[in-house]
Amino acid sequence: MISNQVLQSTLDGLKAISRVDLCVMDSEGILLASTFEGAEEFRESVLSFAGSPADSQAISGYQFFKVVDEKQLEYILIVNGSSDDSYMVGKMAAFQIQNLLVAYKERFDKDNFIKNLLLDNLLLVDIYNRAKKLHIDTDARRVVFLLEVSHEKESSSLETIRGLFGTKSNDFITAVDERNIIVVKELAPKEGYEEMDATAAMILDALPLEKKENALIAYGTIVGEIKEVSRSYKEARMALNVGKIFFAERQIIAYSSLGIGRLIYQLPIPLCKMFIREIFEGKSPDDFDEETLTTINKFFENSLNVSETSRQLYIHRNTLVYRLDKLQKSTGLDLRVFEDAITFKIALMVVKYMKYMENQDY
Repeated sequence: MISNQVLQSTLDGLKAISRVDLCVMDSEGILLASTFEGAEEFRESVLSFAGSPADSQAISGYQFFKVVDEKQLEYILIVNGSSDDSYMVGKMAAFQIQNLLVAYKERFDKDNFIKNLLLDNLLLVDIYNRAKKLHIDTDARRVVFLLEVSHEKESSSLETIRGLFGTKSNDFITAVDERNIIVVKELAPKEGYEEMDATAAMILDALPLEKKENALIAYGTIVGEIKEVSRSYKEARMALNVGKIFFAERQIIAYSSLGIGRLIYQLPIPLCKMFIREIFEGKSPDDFDEETLTTINKFFENSLNVSETSRQLYIHRNTLVYRLDKLQKSTGLDLRVFEDAITFKIALMVVKYMKYMENQDY
């Protein structure tokens, strides 16, 4: 519904242009806005007119007009005067109010509300007021999924996902940019992160094969209040970005599984460069040959187990020890020592993060 203040401002503007007095009542005969005194006296006439099949009617020197929204009577407009000019002013005023109804309906519809909620464009009081008007449960458990299909607008994929959740009115599917589709899913009381993985897989499976292959989907943490939905969305967006850097082999990335990658992603680049200079003394892991990098990665995969790593690399244990000794001499870090291994692992992740950020700048 349009606020009384907006209605009054509209009538004042129309009167200033036309010099004709107007008033607006609701279908119950309650006065909402008026440019003249004594408009309350029309209540009985308004109730009678509201029950009639006529769209407009002249009564005692005034003209009455109905303003409807999708066949639902919303307002009765009363115009002072019975001339053709007064009738024209009344029709124009009714048209203007009708347009206001449409604009307000769009403003307060659920999709628009969810978009503004995700982008933190709403005050806390507005969140709860609008949710109440739109009959959205404010205390339901929810989680946000973020699906990236391609770098171009994917309206067909958006409709596909909407069709997937179409029968569930408590879930919202929207998009705030051209690259990503957002699903705000309401959860049952016992649903947890295991079910979220299944839902993410279901969303991916709904896509055509050619789009599914390059698709990524991330989701944030489960939140218990509607005001926290934007946080889950931000977490999903971070998970998508961090996943591209450190978990390139995954198509489904949960914010809760990002580990140390989440911390590195939030580091300023100058601090990262300083750290790498300190660890590698001006060198870079890019300077290591392919054999050394393969050895390092396999050693980490096997939790610093020399025997298992040498077996998987099809080399003698002494050969692996020799390579680790050689790496220790060039970097000062012995990967067989847990603290040095952690430092080296973090350094490799920092370098990977720096490369990703540099590519984003181009």
